[in-house]
Amino acid sequence: MAVVTGVSRRGGIGYAIASRLAGLGFDLLLTHFAAHDAEQPWGADDVDAVLDGVRAQLLPGRRLAHLGADLADADAPASVFDLANEQFGHVDALICNHARSGGDGTLLEATAAMLDAHWAVNARASLLLARALASQHDGRPGGRIVFLTSGQQLGPMPGEVCYAASKAALAGVTATLAHELAPRGITVNCVNPGPVDSESYVTDDLRHALADRFPFGRWGEPDDPARLIAWLVSDDGRWVTGQVLNTEGGFVR
Repeated sequence: MAVVTGVSRRGGIGYAIASRLAGLGFDLLLTHFAAHDAEQPWGADDVDAVLDGVRAQLLPGRRLAHLGADLADADAPASVFDLANEQFGHVDALICNHARSGGDGTLLEATAAMLDAHWAVNARASLLLARALASQHDGRPGGRIVFLTSGQQLGPMPGEVCYAASKAALAGVTATLAHELAPRGITVNCVNPGPVDSESYVTDDLRHALADRFPFGRWGEPDDPARLIAWLVSDDGRWVTGQVLNTEGGFVR
């Protein structure tokens, strides 16, 4: 079974990932935190509709559980895995799709509280979730951890120092965790989905301003990174570990 975090919007990457894994025959535990979206300009989606949409794609006999989790809480990752183990007995795959966005700024605007808030959700929670998976994994085939970053290593993210720093930490630690967890039968990779039109932060002005930077003539869609992540957690991806993979459609910076 798989844990996918940050599944709060039908137009989001988390929903696309969960849909792909449902089609592969996974049982799923999904986390969501609609309160974060509600504070953003794009607003929150109907979480029940999100869950129903994924549930409809499960293969016969497969199940879906879910948990509203504020991953800024240091105890939340353990609670996620307590529920997953209670409901399903064992977790094979973890996809850390959640992210804190907003409340950011330039280096001169950043405060300790802003940096800590992004670190707690984007980096610390992902590492604690990874530790929880590794702690309960019994060495069976299929142990997978996938982090999501945002391409900070490829170019600047002006005005998003706190977010960029916290997400860059995941890319930076991937090789170390992959080396550490390989003897336990777990692969660890990090995916940069590139600019994705997830019906949230992308405005019409931004959509048009960047249109000519995509050689294929379109923005990324949520299903584009979801396809790569589904492959990584499948048996076909078993020999890939320690990698930061960019799925950007040739995006030109």
